[in-house]
Amino acid sequence: MNTRDRTEPVITSYAQAPTRTVSAGGVGYAYRELGPKGGVPVVFFVHLAATLDNWDPRIVDPIARHRHVITFDQPGVGASTGTVPDSIEAMADDALAFIDALGHERIDVFSFSLGGMVAQALVVKRPALVRKLVLTGTGPKGGKDIDKVAGVTYYDILRAALTRSDPKEFLFFNRDATGKPAAKAFVKRLEERTEDRDAPMPLKGFQKQLKAIKKWGRGAPDDLSAFTQPTLIANGDNDRMVPTVLSEDLHRRIKGSELAIYADSGHGGIFQHHEEFTPVVVRFLGEDR
Repeated sequence: MNTRDRTEPVITSYAQAPTRTVSAGGVGYAYRELGPKGGVPVVFFVHLAATLDNWDPRIVDPIARHRHVITFDQPGVGASTGTVPDSIEAMADDALAFIDALGHERIDVFSFSLGGMVAQALVVKRPALVRKLVLTGTGPKGGKDIDKVAGVTYYDILRAALTRSDPKEFLFFNRDATGKPAAKAFVKRLEERTEDRDAPMPLKGFQKQLKAIKKWGRGAPDDLSAFTQPTLIANGDNDRMVPTVLSEDLHRRIKGSELAIYADSGHGGIFQHHEEFTPVVVRFLGEDR
């Protein structure tokens, strides 16, 4: 049952968006929505080991001033019930079940990292659903070195533990004079929401997500030339997790796509350069009223 209350006033601050639930296929999906309702919503697909609380409000809030934004937890993630599947394609099936449960027949997609892989699989499965596509910090199925993400991830988690830091500071940002303060600022922004925080990512679910990414990296490439959606691709110029060359590969393979590469930044380039990136993505997505 959909628990949305359409009589509520418009919320454009992600820190204030209430957490709701909707059931589909025996799974209770936790989600948040904000921005003006009506028209085509922008559905956000989040990264590895992430929950509802891992979206940067400096990106979500500007989009929500113009568009209906929806974020959600996949099965077995955060406050959603169910279990994490071991393939990207199964994650796409779950995302479709969630979107169908909300009753949306057309969506725009904003995706980051693992979320970008799920978004691509979703477009392959149901291309007519997606009108516009934003792929950030991600790569195509069968992309070079995607299957090495687990090794990089565990290495950086260890580095973070030794310095008592958030792993995202190592995974998403360069460890230099520019990247370190940007990392601290990003992690601080994720703490702006102080009430109704999401449940943490379970370790077993995190491990299954890594297996799914490895399988995706070793899979047969999809025919991205079939994608007809206007597509925006963005990344930092030094992405260690999902190498930047894969963003360039996506750009070459998706006809008419736009590519934005941000200097002196890593996997989290869009977060480090949010002041530059946000106007680009807001323009790309446009208004839908």
